[in-house]
Amino acid sequence: MAKYKKKRARELQHDRFRDTAMTVFDRFGDQLEGRGRMILYALAGAVIAVALGLFVVRWNHRKPDEARKALGRAITIATTPVSPTTPSTGASPSFTTEQERAQKAVDEFQKVAAKYGEPYRTEARYLAATNLLTVDRNKGIAELTELSKGSNPDVAALAKFALAQAYETDGKYDEAVQLYRDLAASGAQVITPETANLRLALVYAKQGKKKEAADLLFNIVDASRKAKGSDQTPLPPSGAATDAAKELQKLDPDRYAQLPPEAPAFG
Repeated sequence: MAKYKKKRARELQHDRFRDTAMTVFDRFGDQLEGRGRMILYALAGAVIAVALGLFVVRWNHRKPDEARKALGRAITIATTPVSPTTPSTGASPSFTTEQERAQKAVDEFQKVAAKYGEPYRTEARYLAATNLLTVDRNKGIAELTELSKGSNPDVAALAKFALAQAYETDGKYDEAVQLYRDLAASGAQVITPETANLRLALVYAKQGKKKEAADLLFNIVDASRKAKGSDQTPLPPSGAATDAAKELQKLDPDRYAQLPPEAPAFG
């Protein structure tokens, strides 16, 4: 989660007019700008219409840019390191506790959600909810539950994953198992089946279901090591597959030994 927020902050602050990283919400922003261009093309037959179209396009650039900056500021707050001994200088935020930082982040994300339209509203709600887990856990879980049932499939998957992790942390393993299973079966790209199955296997291990956990971990690594690209060369393992191999080696060394050999790494 922290990696996602830091990556998103870099993207939001990098450039006013370009979002080169192919994140979920950047693609939504591109779609919004695309509608502005379509309006411009449709009105290009007359000088006045063209002027109006240009105004619409500029506004569509300005508003998303403003929203991205606001969201970037909120993410900067949410990812600021906590330091009990660092005094605030006023130039940049500083926080002495996780709760203090989370509350400030919630406030900023909620401002974005209240002021801007989609896709920024939904993304801000999701990020606010993840921080609410630290400030008001029940409220955060309720918000994530609502977002997990929303019409935006990518936000729903992210919210469902965060909710499953919250249940896992709280020891509510049955609830976490159901959510991880749903994610693994959904085929969502933002939370891959590999990632969902890795988390599911770790919950199984916590429940004492060693065989179920080992089977999942074995299947993740086995499929990864056998995967090949269009040129029939082995594909590099994903982070989830690498972690699954480590977990399987710890959990069941004998089963780990049955895996096909790892493909050699090429520069």
